[in-house]
Amino acid sequence: MNKPLFSEFQPVSAKAFKQKIQFDLKGDDYNDSVIWHSPEGIDVKPFYHRDDLKETPEIPGQPKHWNIAEEIFVLDPKISVKTANEVVEKGAEALFFKAEKSFKITDLLNKIHDKSVPVYFNLDFLDLDFYKDLLKTAQEYNQIIFLNVDIIGNLARSGNWFEALDKDFTKISQLIDLNKNSNNNYKNALSIDSGIYQNAGATIIQELAYSLAHANEYLNQFSEKMAAQELTFNIAVGGNYFFEIAKIRALRLLYATLAKEYDLPETCHICATPSRRNKVIYDYNTNMLRTTTECMSAILGGANTILNMPYDALYHKTNEFGQRISRNQLLILKQESYFETTANPADGTYYIESLTNQLAEKALELFKEIERGGGFLKQLKAGIIQRKIKESSYREQERFDNKEKILLGTNKHPNPENRMKDELEIYPFVKQNPRKTLIEPIISKRLAEKMEQERLNKE
Repeated sequence: MNKPLFSEFQPVSAKAFKQKIQFDLKGDDYNDSVIWHSPEGIDVKPFYHRDDLKETPEIPGQPKHWNIAEEIFVLDPKISVKTANEVVEKGAEALFFKAEKSFKITDLLNKIHDKSVPVYFNLDFLDLDFYKDLLKTAQEYNQIIFLNVDIIGNLARSGNWFEALDKDFTKISQLIDLNKNSNNNYKNALSIDSGIYQNAGATIIQELAYSLAHANEYLNQFSEKMAAQELTFNIAVGGNYFFEIAKIRALRLLYATLAKEYDLPETCHICATPSRRNKVIYDYNTNMLRTTTECMSAILGGANTILNMPYDALYHKTNEFGQRISRNQLLILKQESYFETTANPADGTYYIESLTNQLAEKALELFKEIERGGGFLKQLKAGIIQRKIKESSYREQERFDNKEKILLGTNKHPNPENRMKDELEIYPFVKQNPRKTLIEPIISKRLAEKMEQERLNKE
């Protein structure tokens, strides 16, 4: 074939497409009939055209491969490492270890069979001696590790520093310095827990702006020490499929813009997990559908590592069946649905490129507003960030209560025969734990909680 495919067809402009749609609407208003006005303030059109894209900036740091991760809670490290080796044999490609108190690190790292598997830590304590042992052991056993330390995230989530502002920042400074004498096994010390904001009800634009402002607090303090390191963003992926793809791409663009101002590498590391906000306990199998599309968004958006959420995580203790299902969802996407074969598949798609640019622009405006107001920490301490998230959360909750935002099986087509009272192994709702805090904590809350509590009381 000498001529390009479809060369006999004349190109059609965006104006011609719009005129045809307006003709078919037979007098109805174009903006009211076919434009979707999203909660983020972005108007979604019925079609997108190359004329819509003034520029398509390259997304820095988009990965060529992504890893399937699995989270393991550490009580006894000898038991945890046994579980870790089993899940790696079954397909996991990265490990997240979560712990509430220090443990003997050699019992964990030296028993991991496959040293090429990256290990992420999510620790609820800030113990410099423990981290020193961790780094020393990782270097000795040639284990790739990500520390994921986030003292500002801990403040936002709990309302308190680990110890105090000065002490926490001093420990972080010392922790980053440890990297100077380590090898390439020690990847990133600092992380940004963006999921805090998403799970509490922030809009995508708020989530992006708060994450960027959160990161800026660290760069302000430690940029001179971080020349060899990236930041890790731990994000929660919601159910708005295309917007979530664009969100991850916008995050990379925004961070690159910020890092450039500090003369730092413009790439970041992104770990993604499905949001808890839209998950339910009634008709719980719908959670599998939601987590599948959310993981797809994470893959197509360009996350480095994806940690799926088991369909029964809200009401069951960690169990082998739930973990296996969540792992297999990712394995099917990777090995049977070929989501691994193409890097950056969203590049050049007019709709997603347009969303990416708009989300980035609006988030950058909000970020600048936060900086003009004194920065993220100042606004967090003043309660401004919490208030803004509450306002967005309230509006989303109102749309859910009015059945404008649908969770199938919960506020639409619920199964009245479904019974869950005897299935609850763990408490699936916001826990009330009155305590003294420095600031008002940002509280994660699911949309379906009130409705589910009412149904449980009637069983």
